[in-house]
Amino acid sequence: MAGPVFHLMDRGPAPVAPYSHAVEIDGWCLITGQLATDPDEDTAPLPQGIEAQTRRTMENLRIVLKGLGLDFTHVVSARVFLTEFERDYEAMNRVYAEYFGADMRPARTCIGVTGLARRALVEIDCIAYRAG
Repeated sequence: MAGPVFHLMDRGPAPVAPYSHAVEIDGWCLITGQLATDPDEDTAPLPQGIEAQTRRTMENLRIVLKGLGLDFTHVVSARVFLTEFERDYEAMNRVYAEYFGADMRPARTCIGVTGLARRALVEIDCIAYRAG
């Protein structure tokens, strides 16, 4: 069993706190929760609305996965955090579903929270598996 590998991407969303974009151990990749930040301009305002924020968040996850040589087909579990659960759940689901085929949807938990960094409406993290 090898020790963990800590990944900090050269390109992609800037961390908003002291953490790695991903930590990998024995093929398991734990991807840090992503917000709807602009990967090219960290100080840019977040997009308006849950659909735009969900799409940008998923694209940021795509960037981190790609940096690991992975994609959404490797994702086995995801957690979604929403600040306005009742209002945004259905709209978030419509955008989220675009990133996973009907036959390859990961396990998922969706949680209503009182607040997120940068006053984001959504944050999503995931676990991916790199086979042998």
